[in-house]
Amino acid sequence: MFSKILIANRGEVAVRIIRACKEMGIVSVAIYSEADSESIHISMADECVCVGGALSKDSYLNQQAIITAAQVHGCEAIHPGYGFLAENAEFAQLCKENGIIFIGPPAELIAQMGDKDAARRMMQAAQVPVVPGSELLDSYETAVKEAARIGYPVLIKAKAGGGGRGIRLVESEEEIKNAFLTATAEAKSAFGDGSVYMEKYLFPVKHIEVQVLADEYGNVLALGERECSIQIKNQKILEESPSTAIDAKLREKLFSYAVKAVKAANYTNAGTVEFLLDTQNNIYFMEMNTRLQVEHPVTEMITGVDIVKWQIRIAAGVALSYKQSDIRTEGCAIECRINASAKPGGGGAGVVEFLHVPGGPQVRFDTLLYQGYKIVPFYDSMLGKVIVYAKTREEAVRKMQAALCELVIEGVETNILLQTDIVSDEAFKAGHYYTNFMENRG
Repeated sequence: MFSKILIANRGEVAVRIIRACKEMGIVSVAIYSEADSESIHISMADECVCVGGALSKDSYLNQQAIITAAQVHGCEAIHPGYGFLAENAEFAQLCKENGIIFIGPPAELIAQMGDKDAARRMMQAAQVPVVPGSELLDSYETAVKEAARIGYPVLIKAKAGGGGRGIRLVESEEEIKNAFLTATAEAKSAFGDGSVYMEKYLFPVKHIEVQVLADEYGNVLALGERECSIQIKNQKILEESPSTAIDAKLREKLFSYAVKAVKAANYTNAGTVEFLLDTQNNIYFMEMNTRLQVEHPVTEMITGVDIVKWQIRIAAGVALSYKQSDIRTEGCAIECRINASAKPGGGGAGVVEFLHVPGGPQVRFDTLLYQGYKIVPFYDSMLGKVIVYAKTREEAVRKMQAALCELVIEGVETNILLQTDIVSDEAFKAGHYYTNFMENRG
């Protein structure tokens, strides 16, 4: 097992990883930017080091500075968390070249699964169903032909990256040129790769993902599904498990596809296989996230499996101690992301003048906040996550309503009221919602 790990991240995920390290008896080293000099993860870690200026490119994306910090502090491994360098194949390779373990899959797997076109072809070869679509589009004229073949409406999607960027909905031929040009430009700007492909736009659908763990000895676990259909501009804001749309038979099929995907990629460490589910219960592979997910606590609550600890163990060469038959999912868990803005990803700044955190049995608030903390505008707007667990979904919904009412963050705009409205919505309470839930609410 590792004796010292560097956490190449900030905020609530850095706090989460530091806690896991403490429980495992591992020394933690936190990095921080000049803007994060008063961040709570610095005080929680055993050691800390500033790696650059306020802008992400100067600090949390400064690969060489992070590698140097790990070397100077004698770290054997680096945990990237999520975001920043978590799915950066170049960084994973740089770690390897410098004799540092990257806590995640190998660089070549990150690159392979990050290439959405290559991932689609891999899944097709493994007989995992994918959304009907095209190869890479080399021109606007090709896009017109492919849309006519697939049938409107269609989605033009970036080959690389994620987070809803580089995606355009096209409902007629008149819209294709502008959609193709803007999607390629956005993909080029966001990911350095303007390549796009096309998929049939399925509607209405649910966004369902399966949490997996895989070790280097060929053992694979499916840890349950998460319903992620409540989104704003393709970014998740609320997740729950299990999904109200999945019965035992469908769950077995979903898990079998997820395991096939993992084995086809020869994947190791924690990952998430994401699917679309239509109203006829057809399942379609969408993509695979090769990192820890923001919403991982939902799965931890219903399985009792600590995903972060297992990421570390697997990276250290430890075999999974569970079999699939050992995994029992009980009850219901719900997570609401709390942002310093009404919109996910939107900027936010201010000082937390007053903070009251919800409590009670099976209520969890993963956060970077403390009273007096100055929120800086340079990074993602997520302030924390409220997670609740109960034996039934009805009870979990009520518990989340109570937790959101109890959560008080003064001094900065948040989306607490929006989340309260969502979990009080009749469609949500009934479990009858799809990816257009937020649009339907107006």
